Amino acid sequence: MSLTLSLDFQYNTTIEKLWSALTDSSKLAKWVVNIHTDQAMENNFEPVVGHRFQFRTEPTEWWNGIIKGEVLIVDEPHTLSYTWESGEKHKIVWTLQDLGNGKVNLHLEQTGISNEQALNGAKYGWSKWCSGLDAVLA
Repeated sequence: MSLTLSLDFQYNTTIEKLWSALTDSSKLAKWVVNIHTDQAMENNFEPVVGHRFQFRTEPTEWWNGIIKGEVLIVDEPHTLSYTWESGEKHKIVWTLQDLGNGKVNLHLEQTGISNEQALNGAKYGWSKWCSGLDAVLA
């Protein structure tokens, strides 16, 4: 059985700034951080279909500190999709929607989650990361 995480976040920004925060490697490093240490996760992300990338942080006794992925869809500035592999291999789809009046909705869908514990962990992680996105958008 495969579970799906679906979350929505709203930001006071432009769709272009939010797109940049999702696709610019240096901006990603500012909000996709090690949840336990708050250290930036260095990465080589590029919004190019087929590009293989990694996020890297300090390893722990339970994890090697590496998240691997491959970009699947780039439809600027509306849809971005990639694989997300750290133990399990998941698919991430970001959908951006301009709501007008300087507000943008960011929808996250993560598929391929194997169990409730992993689902709760993903929900916690993305919620924490996305709350840090405001600082990058300022």
